[in-house]
Amino acid sequence: MTSYKRDVRILLVGDEKVGKTSLILSLVSEEFAEEVPARAEEITIPADVTPEHVPTCIVDYSAQDQDESLLQDEIRKASVVCIVYSVIDEDSIQRLTTYWLPFLRHTLGEDHRTPVILVGNKVDMTDIQTLESILPIMNDFGEVETCVECSARTLKNISEVFYYAQKAVLHPTAPVYNPDEKELTHPAKRALTRIFRICDLDNDNLLSDDEINMFQLKCFNAPLHPQALEDVKSIVKKNVCDGIIKDGITLKGFLFLHTLFIQKGRHETTWTVLRKFGYDDNLQLTTEYIAPQLTVSLGCTTEMTAQGYTFLARLFDKYDEDRDGCLSPTELQSLFSTCPMMPWGPDVNNTVCTNADGWVTMEGYLAQWTLTTLLDVTRAIEFLAYLGYNYQHDSQLSAIHVTREKKIDLEKRQTGRNVFRCHVLGAKSVGKTAFLQGLLNRNLRYVATLNRQYLSNFTINTVQVYGQDKYLMLHEVDMMMCDMLTPTELDCDVACLVYDVTNPQSFEFCARMYLKHFIDSKIPTLIVASKAEYPEVRQDYEFTPAQFCSRFKLPPPQRFTCIDKVNHDVYVKLATMAAYPNLKRLVHMLLVHQRPLWLEERLRHMRGLFQKGGRPYVQASVGVAVAALLGFALYKVVSSSSSSSSIRR
Repeated sequence: MTSYKRDVRILLVGDEKVGKTSLILSLVSEEFAEEVPARAEEITIPADVTPEHVPTCIVDYSAQDQDESLLQDEIRKASVVCIVYSVIDEDSIQRLTTYWLPFLRHTLGEDHRTPVILVGNKVDMTDIQTLESILPIMNDFGEVETCVECSARTLKNISEVFYYAQKAVLHPTAPVYNPDEKELTHPAKRALTRIFRICDLDNDNLLSDDEINMFQLKCFNAPLHPQALEDVKSIVKKNVCDGIIKDGITLKGFLFLHTLFIQKGRHETTWTVLRKFGYDDNLQLTTEYIAPQLTVSLGCTTEMTAQGYTFLARLFDKYDEDRDGCLSPTELQSLFSTCPMMPWGPDVNNTVCTNADGWVTMEGYLAQWTLTTLLDVTRAIEFLAYLGYNYQHDSQLSAIHVTREKKIDLEKRQTGRNVFRCHVLGAKSVGKTAFLQGLLNRNLRYVATLNRQYLSNFTINTVQVYGQDKYLMLHEVDMMMCDMLTPTELDCDVACLVYDVTNPQSFEFCARMYLKHFIDSKIPTLIVASKAEYPEVRQDYEFTPAQFCSRFKLPPPQRFTCIDKVNHDVYVKLATMAAYPNLKRLVHMLLVHQRPLWLEERLRHMRGLFQKGGRPYVQASVGVAVAALLGFALYKVVSSSSSSSSIRR
């Protein structure tokens, strides 16, 4: 088993003549040394010869060679302290409680968590059992993990002493078990409850035989033999009321099993489970588990992979108990019960699609994860770990795709991205909120009912670009009192400048923003005329919006209204411009429905070819064909340009 400990440092202390040095020499040489030095040199045992596969350092203490300050230094450095006493020396037994254990607490603090092993040496010299006198000591001092009786002379239990010392470090009792109450600690219960919920794949609050075997394979690389599984369930059923229901193990039964493992000295079983699910010795999830290293270069973005979406969709189905295609507040709370906090606030209801009650739909749920992955991939990775993605996959990184740099997309004249960022800018009260909510198919009447306190500056939904689903994220950029945009605010795939057709001062802002930030950039820009259900007034600017667009070779202003039915075409146009940023001339023709004759003929031909097939396949095939034709159009333009250059030369 892999441990989070890099090494184990074992310190042997005790009164003179109890056999500390002899124990070390007997372990190393596998024979009793008749002549023993005052103190053994520090010994390091390589990882490959220890049961737990960690390097182990054994340190001896001698009152003849070391003073009290040196002893305290060694105690502070130790992973575990073995206090050696002689089973034939009553004084050395008494000094366990009168000197050594209090001295450790004085050095390390009353609540120290350094484990202690009591080692009774020289059992070969008496027939009297001393363990009964040691039990009260173990009860009074919680830091004492166990007591081992041995003989350096006959080598009895010598290897066991150091094995239990290692075990006390690698599988400590204190974090997981309270000996006074004889039950698991609260952090251990919390961690094991999270593990149970992750492993309960069908969310019926029981671990079925299949779920138990999957758990066994994950943690121990082998399923339980059917008879062994029945024996386990019999033990639970015998000892715990409601531990077994419908032949499945309940959470109560699961926690009992781990309590039993620890009480029987099988700490390693529980710790193997905890560490497989990312917990360290303090029962905190490790950084390596929740935040594996991911490199995202400048100009790249992060998207969820198909594997990630599949996991998230199954999780949605698991917690959608009433099968209504939405997550109620209770179901959403249950879904995130394995997380230390809720990752989404109330504004999520105004960021993605919901039902009439404001409950997140499957589409909205996946869109929110898409948004999180795009804007804060570290948080997405962290919550995938909390939700148990690692239980079914090696690492959360298989759920994340890092796109190539945008400049390469432009050079290659194609993009593999599926998520596009659109930054929405406009003067105050031009209708940006309604425009963002329109992406979620919400009209103005619905927007008027929204709680402004929980409005979001983001919305995200799928948009079809020539038969292919793409995510379009709208971000309302808050300009405050300044016209300057930060590099982050300029980092988008397409820009949308909104003006109000009823406000004569509103277009001037759009023109100023375009000339200041976008005229020399490679960011496609679309100007949108909002509130288009009203007559358009003349704008107080030297050019009309249409003249401005014509002058700077922009698509003509796109009229947008959402008073009843949302004009969804504008979102398709924005996504198209983001998907094909380098094909401005052809995209411009497509946006204004001026397809070249050769393209119209080709599309009619392809529709004829596919009209006998199923509609989804027709849509996808035509979409792929349009993308190919756009590429061909670019090739023609480039070839023509190259030819004319050659002629001029």
